[in-house]
Amino acid sequence: MDGPFLVSHSLRTSMPDLVSTGVEGLDSILNGGITEHSTVLVSGNPGTGKSILGIQYLYTGVLEEDEQGIYVTFEEDADDVRMAAESIGFDRWGEFVDDGSITILDKKEMLRDQEFSRAVELLLEVVQEGGYDRLVLDSLTMFELFFEDEHERRVYLLKFSDILKANDLTSLLISEQEAVFPETDLDLENFLTDGNVYLIQTPTDSGVSRYVWVSKMRKQNIDTDIFPMEIGQGGITVHEQAGGFSLVERPGGTF
Repeated sequence: MDGPFLVSHSLRTSMPDLVSTGVEGLDSILNGGITEHSTVLVSGNPGTGKSILGIQYLYTGVLEEDEQGIYVTFEEDADDVRMAAESIGFDRWGEFVDDGSITILDKKEMLRDQEFSRAVELLLEVVQEGGYDRLVLDSLTMFELFFEDEHERRVYLLKFSDILKANDLTSLLISEQEAVFPETDLDLENFLTDGNVYLIQTPTDSGVSRYVWVSKMRKQNIDTDIFPMEIGQGGITVHEQAGGFSLVERPGGTF
């Protein structure tokens, strides 16, 4: 009798706890969500919906999971973030900020002293107050501008990721990229984080088509196809039908 029970227990304990992204179709691609206490890089060129994904992740965390979050932005102030949230139907964003369910550290606070050390101290003070479950950093690109030395930047990014995990946060780190498609030579950030999610947009005659690609997620079995997505009232919707093209060059030069 012991054998089957031991196997069952082993399988049960090896499965990671998952955190919903707040996007049903994306959660399906991830087979339930992202691993708890992981750090996930969300990359894309401007206008792909990276900030909206971060806002949606925190908003649904409060609304559906009763999980508190922190939104760190070097580029917007709190009013800008609120307007962005309300523009896509997240009408209770202001309420959640007012009652402390979502804490915003905006550019006025993070860049007040123009010193990186003070900005980090402020963030750590809030994180270490405890009670937070989710964090969004918007954006990692601006965060990295504080560093002049490449080695220092990489070392600190690794330490920063460890700090987030040590404080039981499941985090999205937003990163800007110039190209429409991800480069084949990936930055070190892609390897220091636990998962990589790319948001992609391509021009069409009527506007743009949007896609999401999850290229990596440690400790999880994921669907690495490319899926169409839309942004509208209610935020991001991912359609569970593969987009029908690859980001990796195939023999003969086709994609």
